[in-house]
Amino acid sequence: MTLKHDPNIPDPDGFYEELIACVRDLDDDRAERFQAKLLLVLANHVGDREVLREAMRTARRGL
Repeated sequence: MTLKHDPNIPDPDGFYEELIACVRDLDDDRAERFQAKLLLVLANHVGDREVLREAMRTARRGL
């Protein structure tokens, strides 16, 4: 499996709205915990360490 770099989410604007709605009423600490939990849930779903490694490198680039 390889990391997908092309857009792959149907209705990305709708997804973004849902994501923002999940943290809208949370303080900064709880919003960060939500994001960390979501990341771990999705990483577990992917399961492929090489894909996860590439995703981490991609996300870290430019920071």
